[in-house]
Amino acid sequence: MKRLLIAILVAAGLWAGYWVVGSRGVKSDYSDWFDARRAEGWSADYSDLAVRGFPNRFDTTFTDLVLADPTTGWAWQAPFFQVFRLSYKPNHVIAIWPDQQLIATPGDKFDLSSARMQASLVTDPKSNLTLNRANLVADTLQIAQRGHDATTMTALHAAVQRQVGETALYRVALAADDLAPSSRFRTLVQSDGLPRTLSAFSADLQVGFDRPWDLSAIEQSRPQPRRIDVKLAEAKWGDLELALAGELDIDDQGRPKGRLTVKARNWREMLNMAVAAEAISQGFADQLESGLNLIAGLAGNPKTLDIPLDFRRDLVFLGPVPIGAAPLLRLR
Repeated sequence: MKRLLIAILVAAGLWAGYWVVGSRGVKSDYSDWFDARRAEGWSADYSDLAVRGFPNRFDTTFTDLVLADPTTGWAWQAPFFQVFRLSYKPNHVIAIWPDQQLIATPGDKFDLSSARMQASLVTDPKSNLTLNRANLVADTLQIAQRGHDATTMTALHAAVQRQVGETALYRVALAADDLAPSSRFRTLVQSDGLPRTLSAFSADLQVGFDRPWDLSAIEQSRPQPRRIDVKLAEAKWGDLELALAGELDIDDQGRPKGRLTVKARNWREMLNMAVAAEAISQGFADQLESGLNLIAGLAGNPKTLDIPLDFRRDLVFLGPVPIGAAPLLRLR
């Protein structure tokens, strides 16, 4: 009995020592990472960095966190941010965001608020923390452009999983529950008669990148998409329905080539909304409507379109007719 007690005490002492050494290492690693970002010209600051969670976890809390990358123009500010991981399974991380945070893009600033926002990430510890899978859940999420009211949703679900046997191919799924566009957007597109919330807003796709997502995606540059396979992306707002499916190959400059099939129900109303939002001109909308009327009539249902969009030569084609420039698909 005495020997068993001594063995237990020795084991407890060794484990406590391991946790102390490990927690200091975790804190030092984070501190070094922030120092490296500052050396690259970032704004990378916090007022406090604490590691707790004895005996089985390393729970790290950053207070008054600010990260800003001058190269891309993106920035993030939060009163706190927490990273939890088991001491015996360091490649599985739980991230917790605060109820209020600020995200700045090259074009604008956005205030985010939520009742809960957290993510689970599993990485490959042998390859610069390459992302294997991640899941994010946000409840009662509100996204407000500075000076305007918010777009809201009761829940946001996002999942990313690297495909088995693939280096940089990821399955991506996204769904927003009870998505309610801001009143500013509703006024802009003249959405009178439509319900407050969308009944569906989701996407399921596979994206192949030029390299895996890992720590370098934050420190250096983002992996760039090289192939997008859209299984289904759809939005339903009242009587308006829009769905996309298809495949695109993307070159080194971000130029897509391939075909997306578009299904649109009550498409004329969508055209009118695009004109109201000044996304397209009235003249172009009239020309487009004439062609689409013919296509919809041939299909037997004048209210519903089921047509292919071809991406080639830096343009988007509706049949043989170019309807606009193809977007550049590059991540900054």
